[in-house]
Amino acid sequence: MHSYSVESTGSVSQSSNIPERSDEELFRLFRAGNASAFDALVHRYEGELFGYLNRYLRNRELAEDTFQITFMTVYQKADSFEEGKKFKPWLYAIATNLAIDASRKRKRRLAVSLESEWNAGESNAKAGSLRDGLEGHDEKPENMMLVDEKKVQVRKAIDMLPENLRQVLLLAYFHEFKYQEISEVLGIPLGTVKSRLHAAMEKFQQSWERMQEVVS
Repeated sequence: MHSYSVESTGSVSQSSNIPERSDEELFRLFRAGNASAFDALVHRYEGELFGYLNRYLRNRELAEDTFQITFMTVYQKADSFEEGKKFKPWLYAIATNLAIDASRKRKRRLAVSLESEWNAGESNAKAGSLRDGLEGHDEKPENMMLVDEKKVQVRKAIDMLPENLRQVLLLAYFHEFKYQEISEVLGIPLGTVKSRLHAAMEKFQQSWERMQEVVS
């Protein structure tokens, strides 16, 4: 599904048990010159990390690009990884920071586009199309038909959350990060993680209840 463009150099022996090694073992192998270990890490996180970025950014193409840049950054910053640390929180910290940057750039571009359209007196139809872009409704119709209705509602409720609350909710419940790991990924105190998660769940519940009232 995802391609990866970083080119590795040197002759690499293919080890049949590479996929069974821990993240940290694979990363140590990669740092020692085994490019197959790096490929194994990319494939290991291809679905999980992409899913996180897609939920976070609400834009498949942007999530694809951010996934690619994340592993390019991992490749380039391999020497900065601290021995004894867990690889996954470090990976997600890189991905989250890149997603934040990508989200901000997209918002700036959309804001400029919106202002331009407003000043030019564009039609309501075109403005509506732009609002669709702002809301991130970019799933293909054929894919949406396959998605369970409740999953769609859950996604909508999550999308309504402010970015800082959406971060902790995605990491805690979709990717099963522990509080301390979320603290490391986002670079915030443990107490802030807990308070944001509590606030996120409250707001999520409120949005969910409102949607159920509309349905019923």
